[in-house]
Amino acid sequence: MPPIRVLLADDHTLVRAGFRALLTGLGGIQVVAEAGDGYEVLQLIEVHNPDLVLMDIAMPGLNGLETTMQLVKEFPTVRVIILSMHANAEYVRRAFGAGALGYLIKDASASEFELAIRVVAQGETYVSSGAAKHNHARKERQINAVGSLEHLTSRQREVLKLIAQGYTTQETAQLLNISVKTAETHRTELMDRLDLHDVAGLVRFAIRTGLLPPDE
Repeated sequence: MPPIRVLLADDHTLVRAGFRALLTGLGGIQVVAEAGDGYEVLQLIEVHNPDLVLMDIAMPGLNGLETTMQLVKEFPTVRVIILSMHANAEYVRRAFGAGALGYLIKDASASEFELAIRVVAQGETYVSSGAAKHNHARKERQINAVGSLEHLTSRQREVLKLIAQGYTTQETAQLLNISVKTAETHRTELMDRLDLHDVAGLVRFAIRTGLLPPDE
């Protein structure tokens, strides 16, 4: 079978050299060109007709996501794997939304790079194990947080929301028509039950569980 023709796109020369050295040692994969920005990627695709582009997400000028969106319209047979330092779900979502078929964390192992290239070259999707583990852990934290919220009393939820909105203990007491001492007790119990030890932690928890919208 003919080799998988790969175009490397990264604005750092040494990073490209590292990828080229890695891929050169793999059978059935050929690096046909290198690009330092998105505009160069689009020009070189016309010249070299690669099967796949390893695309850095953060290039100057036309970044990796913008380049991918344009690429998939102009060259629909060329597959894209986005390379990134970010493991969170939002970056993965944006990469696939732009038209990429793969998402790799830059510190992935050599074997994972090879696997991703071969999988995406076949038209299938691939997400780096690092990103998958990160997002699984994030979902687990969200599930646990919701579970913790369900164990709070309605009064504790009210106190939590007011604290997260920036109200002082005295203001919370006035709004809920309770004594300051009772408000302080609720606050202490909240922190103990949720294993949170400052207001910032309570705010993050309230946002994460949907009790407080992020823009509130």
